[in-house]
Amino acid sequence: MTFQSPLWLLGLLGVAALVALYVVLQLRRKAYAARFTNVALLGSIVPRRPGWRRHVAFGLLALGFAALVASLAVPSTEVRVPRERATVVMAVDVSLSMEASDVEPTRFQAMQTAAKQFVDILPERINLGLVSFAGTATTLVTPTTDRQQVRTAIDNLDLAESTAIGEAVFTALNAIENYQASLDAPAEDLPPARIVLLSDGYNTVGRNDTQAIEAAVDAGVPVSTIAFGTDYGVLDLDGEQVPVPVDRATLEEIADQTGGSYSEAASAAELEEVYADLGSQIGYTIEPRDISPWFVRAGVLVALLGTVLSLLWTNRLL
Repeated sequence: MTFQSPLWLLGLLGVAALVALYVVLQLRRKAYAARFTNVALLGSIVPRRPGWRRHVAFGLLALGFAALVASLAVPSTEVRVPRERATVVMAVDVSLSMEASDVEPTRFQAMQTAAKQFVDILPERINLGLVSFAGTATTLVTPTTDRQQVRTAIDNLDLAESTAIGEAVFTALNAIENYQASLDAPAEDLPPARIVLLSDGYNTVGRNDTQAIEAAVDAGVPVSTIAFGTDYGVLDLDGEQVPVPVDRATLEEIADQTGGSYSEAASAAELEEVYADLGSQIGYTIEPRDISPWFVRAGVLVALLGTVLSLLWTNRLL
């Protein structure tokens, strides 16, 4: 819990001073009573007090005042709130190396399953686009809230030769730029955007990763990358076993340089977990929620209870 206007907490010093004054008065009362040497006479002329009960009543009043003062400081707690209008473009690698079976049943099929789960995780109001890339990069779905359109596009993905990671970033940036242009809003009011890029291989064609990083940084769009597969992946090409290890270094550099996050997944389960984490990061934001009304209610109720008990037990407020 935090306080948005903490200076108001100085008012608690007033409550503390009130408590201190009450303690002093009680001590003075005891000292005055001790002056009487005839205890029997004192008992006859001084009415019996309710003892500890009056302290309880005052304690409740002081606690109620403290809660009311604390409410002025605007206490708040952190809550997870779904983002609205944010734009996410998922760029998925459909190069032939994704046919490797080091991830069961294959990298490609595991990727399709996890990608659709990512679609389901994102809040409905986030616009989601889809880019596929092999030798070239293609925007299959422009940013939209139509989740079924994205799922259908994922099911219809086809494998092709080569890997153009740089082109994938440029194509995703172009999709984001076109969508934001359609909003007809000032640059400072544009919703946040991010690219989520999954790949298992090295950039072999098109613009290189350095150019892609510069373009993403200039656009202010973080690129979160996922290195999918193992170091022991093998692709069968016409009977020849071709190693297809994961290029972690390039993907990590892209994420680090653009302000995104980097993850590794060597199995279908790990990929699903990475997508779930990304969905939580991208789809939600942490915001403070004002809970001062609860403090006001508690303060009034506690102070009222203290007042009622004091009147019942002592026929006076204190």
